[in-house]
Amino acid sequence: MERIKKHDTVVILTGKDKGKRGSVIDILPKKGKVKVKGVAIATRHVKARRQGETSMIKKEESFIDISNVMPVDPKTDKPSRVNFALSEDGSKARISNVSKETF
Repeated sequence: MERIKKHDTVVILTGKDKGKRGSVIDILPKKGKVKVKGVAIATRHVKARRQGETSMIKKEESFIDISNVMPVDPKTDKPSRVNFALSEDGSKARISNVSKETF
């Protein structure tokens, strides 16, 4: 089980976007990368490939390292580390270190 999942709210810990909050759009768990909405915006120049299509400058989020983000506890609205616990039925659950609640 991953510490950060899609649609989690996270805080950026380092880099030019330090302190910003955003929702996780995409995760690459094998590479240890996440894409956060509104963070690490990269500018791409897209060339027209077909007749009638126009060239444009596209701004989109790029992947950042998963170690540079921390999940936000939904109850206290503060950044929190994540632990795991086994429930009675044998499933794993993510637990916040701040509020000790599952999320």
